Amino acid sequence: MKMTPLAAEDALAGSGIGRYSMAKEYHGDLEATAKGEMLGAGDPGTGSAGYVAMEVVSGALGGHAGTFALQHSGVMEKGGSTMAVTVVPGSGTGRLAGIAGTLTITIAGGKHSYRLEYTLPGAE
Repeated sequence: MKMTPLAAEDALAGSGIGRYSMAKEYHGDLEATAKGEMLGAGDPGTGSAGYVAMEVVSGALGGHAGTFALQHSGVMEKGGSTMAVTVVPGSGTGRLAGIAGTLTITIAGGKHSYRLEYTLPGAE
């Protein structure tokens, strides 16, 4: 995963909200690339912050080619965190049309790993 700071839009200038582009590669049952944007606020250095993000995943899932979008929402406070990443309903294209599910992100040793639990009409 690569995060790159972006210039704040006029509406965000001076607000304390940071804006970033995301680029990812997924490997395993999901062979894909993803691009998206994230907005974050707070002070991650002290362990208190929040973020929202949208990304579009393009590739193959279980041999089914297409794209779908993921919606992220996360909060960390006092060493704890909550995160929800959901497949956006209606976002699937190609052979991924109708996909539904959630993504779990585990961060260990600075590395991200992902588990996608999904349903896909016609994929048994």
